[in-house]
Amino acid sequence: MTTHAGKERRDRPSAAFAAVRSSLVAFAALVLMLATLAVAAVIAAPPARSQGEDGGRYTGVASCAGSTCHGRMEGDGAVVRQDELMKWQEPSTPGGAHSRAWAVLSNSRSQFIARNLGLKDAATAPMCLGCHSTKGAIDALGAQRGTVPLEDGVGCESCHGPAGGWIASHYAGVGTNADPDRESREKHLANLSAGLRKLEDPVVRAGVCVDCHFGSSGEGQFVTHRIMAAGHPRISFELDLFSSLQAHHQEDDDYGWRKFGAAGGRTDHVQMWAVGQAVALERSLQLFQSKRGTEGMFPEFYFLDCHSCHRRIYDQAKPVKTSMDNVGRNIPEGMPPYNDENLIMLAAAARIAAPGLADQLETRTAAFHRAIMVDRASAVQAAAQLGQTVAALKSAFASRNFSGADAFTLVDAISAKAVGDRLTDYSGSQQAVMGVDTLLNSMVSSGRITVGAAAGIRGDIDRAYAAVKDPNAFKPAEFQASLGSAVRAIRALR
Repeated sequence: MTTHAGKERRDRPSAAFAAVRSSLVAFAALVLMLATLAVAAVIAAPPARSQGEDGGRYTGVASCAGSTCHGRMEGDGAVVRQDELMKWQEPSTPGGAHSRAWAVLSNSRSQFIARNLGLKDAATAPMCLGCHSTKGAIDALGAQRGTVPLEDGVGCESCHGPAGGWIASHYAGVGTNADPDRESREKHLANLSAGLRKLEDPVVRAGVCVDCHFGSSGEGQFVTHRIMAAGHPRISFELDLFSSLQAHHQEDDDYGWRKFGAAGGRTDHVQMWAVGQAVALERSLQLFQSKRGTEGMFPEFYFLDCHSCHRRIYDQAKPVKTSMDNVGRNIPEGMPPYNDENLIMLAAAARIAAPGLADQLETRTAAFHRAIMVDRASAVQAAAQLGQTVAALKSAFASRNFSGADAFTLVDAISAKAVGDRLTDYSGSQQAVMGVDTLLNSMVSSGRITVGAAAGIRGDIDRAYAAVKDPNAFKPAEFQASLGSAVRAIRALR
């Protein structure tokens, strides 16, 4: 077994990411839903619900905080760091965002949003608590499932699952037989059977995270356009990069044995990224087809491209065109398109990892965009067909091992003209730079390139992030140039 003291992740995302998303980080729970630990190529489990469909009993963060468990001040444990609670509570970093999730509901911005929405207090409003606290999510289920303080914010069990059925086994430790690695693996499998969520499965992890970071059918877990108009940050999510920001663990031989049954088992970051894109789009299409798709007589604008409406209006003799043509949206000028940020990334991944489904994805994407111009019934029907393709892609990604060479190929695919010409809006461009950053990190973690070589590209990545930092200042042509510079630097290392 190995010791963790003093080690750092080799594949940390650039510091610029935290700066670029500082406004989201400050509004904690909507930045990160503890996109957690590691990944396997297993599709057997369906997308998990973040709020515990298994009916287990919640025990609260305090049950994890013992000094012999996860409550140490220093990460020097022999099997796991054991300072995970301290990392979770970091006061100003993305890694501590979940612990601050409930506390931020009392700040001035949250109270401003609450007043705009006619809420008495954001810190007690079910509309907010479903994502900003584990307790709020439990209460939304309408069942007594343990006592969890609101002050816990988004606690351990929001992601790992209610611990009542497995916590005793979890802290029992290993070392009672001659093969502690095998014992650790068997205990982990037993805990999974008792309700611990299999977050090493990318489909399970993504299903947990998107409930708050994209939305769910549950109460208090959907940030509508009305909530954003009141002042809430726009929802944005990329599974692998957010997982890295929230990682309170390290991947070593102990981790490999416990999660994957082999010392060399590690997270496949490319797979995590691809599955995350598919699950986010799948959830978006599911919600669009549900009652979430409308609010009163209006469509739910959450699902549409913000920049298609949020542009300056000019009244002048010679109008200035403020939009860019998008090859992926064959729709008339002035017709708001579906927000296809994940569709664009999925199209790039499909060409590499599931070429047999790529043409079907393209055909059904075009049909969906056309159907939105007709009526809601047509759009819902087309969304269902597109969702079938997306589900098939999710399964294909989750059952495929991605190599280091795949990361280079995917960077080329994201920067290809067929994809680049679709990066005309802020949200799709943001997904593109997060994707390239994730793929660069995967090249480092897989040993394809060195940490030093990756550091030399950070300037280009940071400039691409800067181009999408302010949606009001977004200029597609400048972004495409910045991203192209980063891609060329990565390509030179191939």
